[in-house]
Amino acid sequence: MVDRAIILLSGGLDCTVALAWALNKRQNCFCLSFDYAQKHNIELEAAKKVCAYYGLKQQVIHIDPHCFAGSSLVERELEVPKGRSENDIISSGIQSTYVPARNTLFMSYAMGYAEILNAKAIYVGFNKMDRGGYPDCLPAFVEAFQSVINVATKQSVESTPPTIISPLLDLDKREIVALGIDLGAPLELTHSCYSPTSVGLPCSLCDACRLRDDAFAHARKTMS
Repeated sequence: MVDRAIILLSGGLDCTVALAWALNKRQNCFCLSFDYAQKHNIELEAAKKVCAYYGLKQQVIHIDPHCFAGSSLVERELEVPKGRSENDIISSGIQSTYVPARNTLFMSYAMGYAEILNAKAIYVGFNKMDRGGYPDCLPAFVEAFQSVINVATKQSVESTPPTIISPLLDLDKREIVALGIDLGAPLELTHSCYSPTSVGLPCSLCDACRLRDDAFAHARKTMS
């Protein structure tokens, strides 16, 4: 019997590669996406396309955006940082694009769906590039939430709790793109931009765009 797995799927590059990794491990994947009135909610269309590509079930959960006030990904009057170097992105501390307690809430939903579906794993796209500005992507966060799952679920009492699997945790963006290509992930369907145009085109200036563009440029150079 193939084990079930929950995938946190925003529609971005990282989580799509994590999904491809899980599918390569022959996991029966169920995808969770979240609508919290994010400025880049076009990412939900990308998530839908990725799920359709793989023929997977997707649940979109709607969250009151007031839960995430204070982030430039939600607050319309706050500007998403643009034009920064990779060094600035990595070394500038907590980002304005950090969304308060977002991953804690997302992981809680994933834990609940793991109970409902008796899933054995929860896959996330946390990676090395997130560590400086997003404390809820750190290895310590993964370990701490695993401790919650281990004591706070019916599965933990009656059988075996699901395991959080973060296959990209020690990879940078270039390595993630390379892995995605190796796995045949539909990277062209993903969306990374934090500040897309009114018609959904990437701005090419925000942190997410710059890291993505660099990674793909490196991949093209490597393959040429």
